[in-house]
Amino acid sequence: MRLTLTQRLSLVFAVLLLVCCGTSAWMQVRSNEMHEQEVVQGLSRDLAQHIAKDTVLMDTQGLMPDAVRDLFSKLMQVNPSVEVYLLDTEGKIVGSAAPEGRIHRERVDLAPIQRLLRGDALPIPGDDPRSVDARKVFSAAPLKVGGKPAGYLYVVLLGEDHDRLAERGATSAALNTALLSIGLVALLCLIAGLTAFALITRPLRRLTDTVSQFDIDGIPATPPVAAPVEKTSSHDEIAILDATFRQMQARLSEQWRSLTRQDQERRELVANISHDLRTPLASLHGYLETLSLKDATLSPADRRRYLGIALDQSRKVGGLAQSLLELVRLEHGFVQPVLERFSLTDLVQDIFQKFELTAEAQQVQLKAHFAPSVSGVCADLGLIERVLTNLFDNALRHTPQGGAIDISLVPQGKFVEITVSDSGPGIAAELREGLFLRPFNIGGARRDGGLGLRIVHRILQLHGREIRLVDVPGQGATFSFSLPVDEETANALAERSMNLNTPAQF
Repeated sequence: MRLTLTQRLSLVFAVLLLVCCGTSAWMQVRSNEMHEQEVVQGLSRDLAQHIAKDTVLMDTQGLMPDAVRDLFSKLMQVNPSVEVYLLDTEGKIVGSAAPEGRIHRERVDLAPIQRLLRGDALPIPGDDPRSVDARKVFSAAPLKVGGKPAGYLYVVLLGEDHDRLAERGATSAALNTALLSIGLVALLCLIAGLTAFALITRPLRRLTDTVSQFDIDGIPATPPVAAPVEKTSSHDEIAILDATFRQMQARLSEQWRSLTRQDQERRELVANISHDLRTPLASLHGYLETLSLKDATLSPADRRRYLGIALDQSRKVGGLAQSLLELVRLEHGFVQPVLERFSLTDLVQDIFQKFELTAEAQQVQLKAHFAPSVSGVCADLGLIERVLTNLFDNALRHTPQGGAIDISLVPQGKFVEITVSDSGPGIAAELREGLFLRPFNIGGARRDGGLGLRIVHRILQLHGREIRLVDVPGQGATFSFSLPVDEETANALAERSMNLNTPAQF
């Protein structure tokens, strides 16, 4: 049989309550008995002394049977609960009025008699001659003959007649009332305890129901916005556990949705990359197959043209594979920024030299606007060069002839703001959501296979910064980000980015 926590607590409480009530009843009965014995022995403490003083029970010849029988008969008539015995100096019973065969001891221990005669605290139980092991309160007095000790008068105050009467009164009204009172108190305590357990464990039952119903697979992809879970200030352990579980549940739900979203984005990325690879590979295969089948009939000019196209397609495949490998290394933490101080203006000039010939061929102007007070920045030079290269390469492919690409450097406190804009068609509003996380198309042409901006986003994320798409009147796509100018800020941003894996906000 499997019981709940509340049932187990209730069962244990009921057993403990029963034991406590039984112990209390036993202690009460025992206390009453001790009190009765103390009262009886206190009242009759000098009874034996008075008897020994007023009655001659022994002479020089020894015990006087007639006097003993007459005394015992009178005492039994006056107080049937007492039993009188004569003891010698060694405690041996030498006279009594007990019926034949009722005495089960030949000797009475003298130590309790000596304690009573010394005046020790009551009650003092002594041996019961009519029982093998029972002890009862008594009165005792020494007997002397001719001034010499001759024995003791030993009076048991609560004899067999008292015991029989007490047994018949075991079901008396007083005892029944006491037992009923104890039972009623036990019942009330049991009801109060069960109610308290139910109230105490109610939050735990609610938490158990919440835990049993929690199904991470059933979390909706776009759950309704809920109020943030706050830590409780209560000292109740169950309340703290409930608040902690709810925080864990919210965190798990958030992480699960994030993993689901990332998995979906990776699926889309793989699908788009596969599409991007299929086109140049098919073209490369077609031209190589043509060269193989028609090599004898092709003119040198056609052969060179086919080879040039095949080489161009192979470069596209290689560039796409290189970008994909770079993105994987960035997202899995294989690349960490090495911070150093360098001049942004010098880096921009190097980027201009790299794209100068391509820009001239496409009749696109490269323009730079540097504020007079622009200082150096602290970042990873190679990674920032990759950021600017991707942005310029992306802009060149989507800037029409006669257009321009502008880059501006503007100091802003501890940072330098870098803005790269082109005069192309820009990016439609419906494509801006998840712009830096998934591939996208503009006019049927994919910008850098959907990988360039994602690489830029991840590199800046490693620096604790973020890239933004801003709206500038008269411009196409305009991207902006900032870099720190001092080493302390750069290190703090990079460390925070490693801990949170999210761009820091300043």
